Amino acid sequence: MTPSTHTVSNQPPPLIDYDVFASDAALVEGVARHADAGRAAGLAEELGVLGRAAGSRRNQEWGRLANERLPLLRTHDRYGHRIDEVEYHRTWHHLLEHAVAAGLTDAWGHPDGHLRRAAGLMVWTQPEAGHACPLSMTHSAVPTLREQPELAEVWVPLLTSRSYEPTLAPAAEKRGALAGMAMTEKQGGSDVRSNTTRAEPAGESGMYALTGHKWFCSAPMSDVFLVLAQAPGGLTCFLLPRVLPDGSRNTFALQRLKDKLGNRSNASVEVEFDGTTLAWRVGEEGRGVPTIVEMVAATRVDCVTGSAALMRQAVAQAVHHATYREAFGDRLVDKPLMRNVLADLAVESEAATALALRLAAACDGADAGRAHDRHLLRLAVPAAKFWVTGRCAPLVAEALECLGGNGYVEESGMPRLLREAPLNSVWEGSGNVQALDVLRALQREPGSLNAFLTEVGAAAGADHRLDAAITGVLTELSDLEGMEGRARRLAERIALVLQGSLLVQHAPPAVADAFCASRLGRDSGGAFGTLPAGLDPAAIVRRAAPGPVEIAP
Repeated sequence: MTPSTHTVSNQPPPLIDYDVFASDAALVEGVARHADAGRAAGLAEELGVLGRAAGSRRNQEWGRLANERLPLLRTHDRYGHRIDEVEYHRTWHHLLEHAVAAGLTDAWGHPDGHLRRAAGLMVWTQPEAGHACPLSMTHSAVPTLREQPELAEVWVPLLTSRSYEPTLAPAAEKRGALAGMAMTEKQGGSDVRSNTTRAEPAGESGMYALTGHKWFCSAPMSDVFLVLAQAPGGLTCFLLPRVLPDGSRNTFALQRLKDKLGNRSNASVEVEFDGTTLAWRVGEEGRGVPTIVEMVAATRVDCVTGSAALMRQAVAQAVHHATYREAFGDRLVDKPLMRNVLADLAVESEAATALALRLAAACDGADAGRAHDRHLLRLAVPAAKFWVTGRCAPLVAEALECLGGNGYVEESGMPRLLREAPLNSVWEGSGNVQALDVLRALQREPGSLNAFLTEVGAAAGADHRLDAAITGVLTELSDLEGMEGRARRLAERIALVLQGSLLVQHAPPAVADAFCASRLGRDSGGAFGTLPAGLDPAAIVRRAAPGPVEIAP
């Protein structure tokens, strides 16, 4: 009997209803490695609950709808009153409500708090990355607000609450709040010192009126925003509430939504301040950049974590597809060349995960007062942000190609990952900004280099290629002539050596060997899938699979 033309065969089942945490060996092992021994089991159990929710059919459907039903700008109500609101699809609120309830804005001051949050963020945002923006802004605002204790007393309990309340209302009437950010302007971008928004004292102590235009404002329906503006004493940081204590709306004119490449579930707007907007000063006048630097560092860590999450999801989808799809008589995963590609992608993903978790653990250490972790973060954060976020887009593109034409179709979810992939390399400073910050750390804070050398020194002697790479970094640093022109190369080498040291110490030999051979050794290619001979790609792919898989040797 002739089969129906609508018979479906040789198509993989959807990757749904799986545990995003438990199926990620690198993440599970990294959490166990960095967590306090007495808390590790409970933390893994908590992340498993989140991982099963993240991989559920329902949550993946939420992610799809949040990106298809785009935010809408509502500047006025039906009567002509200005309201300046953004209307989101209900699934956006479902995602945020679950994330906030899971504590993804609550890390500061808790043992292993940053590690728990980073792992949770990596798990929960894999199906939908856009809502990570308000989560990151809210989390990162806390250290900046500590600069102004009277503001921190009001806002920090709300920002770290596990209650999600999307309705705009005065702080006194809310159980939880989100924070946004309005820093950049059209003439400056990352050069915030060129900002022209003005801040004029408004009578009451610490109160100012703002006048200006912000080119990018993140999460515009947040309750409160950190804003940079030029006060009489110079560039200053301010806290701007959407609703004033008396219940009236602050002047916060939303001009238009940005039509972005990706991150489409998350609204980004241009916002106008017209001189009647009231804000509270955070820190001293003229100290805007130093005041907000801890927020920037925290969001950069989230950029690394977010890119690691995107990489992991792309690799999981590629390995899953290749496990079930057959071509030319065999499954794709059993084809030596495809297996080499998948293994190479998996190594890149695992290295990103290992470095992201180390940064999170260092945040916990710095929060607890450990000097080594504080110095390490100063150098490692911009280096990791430069390298990991820059590797995300080419990895996702290659993973999409593993699905062939199916990967180019929206229903696969891969195009959304690809559009999202460049975001973290642009957000919070592009690659050049990060590379120059690496130089700044080395020149102004010698403790950061000592911390880096101590960190990678723990793996000294374990792999000759890693040892040679460490020596190479020191050689780079010995030649200061024209250093700015070589800043990207230096940032890359620092990040790779950090990743290599982590994998050599903690990853299975197959993964560490492949990383050192292809990223640190001389026998390396420029494209994914060029792992040299003599490695064990099958073991690497089995480890990266989101479910059990048998792979022919």
